[in-house]
Amino acid sequence: MMDKELEKQQDFMRLLKQNGLKVTPHRLRVLDEIMHKDAAISQPDLEKLLGKDIDRVTLYRILASFEEKGIVHKVFDLHGTATYASCSDACSGDHHHDQHVHFMCSSCNSVYCLEEITLPKIPLPANFTMESLAINAVGRCADCSKKEA
Repeated sequence: MMDKELEKQQDFMRLLKQNGLKVTPHRLRVLDEIMHKDAAISQPDLEKLLGKDIDRVTLYRILASFEEKGIVHKVFDLHGTATYASCSDACSGDHHHDQHVHFMCSSCNSVYCLEEITLPKIPLPANFTMESLAINAVGRCADCSKKEA
């Protein structure tokens, strides 16, 4: 078990270095919290998990740098709160490949990336340039569906 934890830490350190970010305990901790989640996580929820270990401004800066480098992408939940999910390996600071369907639970407000669903090509009129595409599916996640059954 310890080998997996060490391997994960080394992967996170490598990811930070590849993106030109200094390896710090705070960045490693935030990465760990984001990467082991099945759903996207908001800054307020991260603050609760991290407790007083990382202050709000530092967390904001870490999330902003991760987004800028293509490590995480930002998705707004049903209440307009920014949530953060890990990016695919194809993402970079120059181009996020996070244009996939996001499932939003109408009960618990969790946001899940559905990367396996291919988005349609959108035929645009002449001289139009698409900068982003967001398709959200709204319903109940597996946990909320079980609770209501």
